[in-house]
Amino acid sequence: MRWFPSRRLIVGAGLAAMVAPATPAGAAPVPDGSRERADRARALARARDAYRALDRYFDANDGTGLVREQYPPAADDRPYAFEWPHSQVHIAALDLALADRRYEAKLAERARGQEHYWNTAGGTTGLPGYASYPVAPHGSGGDMFYDDNEWVGLAKVQLHLQTGDKAALRRAEEIFALVESGWDTDADHSAPGGVFWTQAPWSQDRNTVSNMPGAQLALRLHQITGEARYLRSAARFYDWTNQHLRTPDHLYWDHIDLKGTIEKTIWSYNQGVPVGVGVLLYQATGEPAHLREAERVAEAAYAYFVAGGRLFGQPVFFNSIFFKNLLLLESVTGGTKYQRAMTDYADSLWSQVRDADTGLVRFNSAGTTQAIEQAAFTQIYAVLAWPRDEWPTLY
Repeated sequence: MRWFPSRRLIVGAGLAAMVAPATPAGAAPVPDGSRERADRARALARARDAYRALDRYFDANDGTGLVREQYPPAADDRPYAFEWPHSQVHIAALDLALADRRYEAKLAERARGQEHYWNTAGGTTGLPGYASYPVAPHGSGGDMFYDDNEWVGLAKVQLHLQTGDKAALRRAEEIFALVESGWDTDADHSAPGGVFWTQAPWSQDRNTVSNMPGAQLALRLHQITGEARYLRSAARFYDWTNQHLRTPDHLYWDHIDLKGTIEKTIWSYNQGVPVGVGVLLYQATGEPAHLREAERVAEAAYAYFVAGGRLFGQPVFFNSIFFKNLLLLESVTGGTKYQRAMTDYADSLWSQVRDADTGLVRFNSAGTTQAIEQAAFTQIYAVLAWPRDEWPTLY
């Protein structure tokens, strides 16, 4: 079984192809002026600080571009991090490189490390994808997780949108083909349909996190390529998740098994991604109902996590995804409510869980830091340093 931290520890050429309706009438005003520039400068300084610590304490320093799982390391740690943590380190460099081009070399390094997980031979569905651990000669590979692959696919789309990188787009399309192959086709299952979480034989769950990011990836590919098949797939993933995993309060449960038993934990990232999907569906179709639903989910999640005091009970790497999608919503609706909440959260982490001597965030009494935690911390401040007109590339 792969190591899964949450359960162990608790705009470039592509944008021109988007079909995006105008900002809705009555949208909240957008901030401007010297205060915004000062806030972005402070966020960038903190993002650089966070990434320096990430680089110093987690880089494998062997030329692979790979990173280690945690600091300080445990005696039984493997040489490298698993795919999910590495992808978030990769994305931290991606987010920071947009705010500061001097980090493009770091992005290239982490992207090179990412490819050590690519299994060209394919998994159980016969299609290539990213394995849960580096493949030979750096490791023995591992099972494929659809959500792991979706995060990388979304990062590749972000890179394409921001730079026009055609190779990144091709890889995103390969990843989506893998995701589609994970759709449950057995009509005898309870709640038939949905993308499975993993190809591993020990789980047959279909999760919000394997379906909603898949829908988001499909919508981005539709925006860029104009191909209707991606829009159809996105609608299928979205509708299935809404039918089986959406709560009466416009939040989302975690997963459903083949017997129809629902695991009803409410994770922050499982609320953020449906917000982003709703925004992209609105842009793709022009139907205001999709934007209204995205706003309802965002409001419900804000009430539950932020106003409800539950935000700090969530892993930071779930909250980074949550807030990015809320900024994507505000890129369409205007306003700063969610940006302010993200800033307040980041600043609380800076003052309460960051060690000033090392620059590392520490969320447990053992004094260890996971690479994925430091990466998410970096991502949050890096995105807060972006100019607002780059938010449409987020997920």
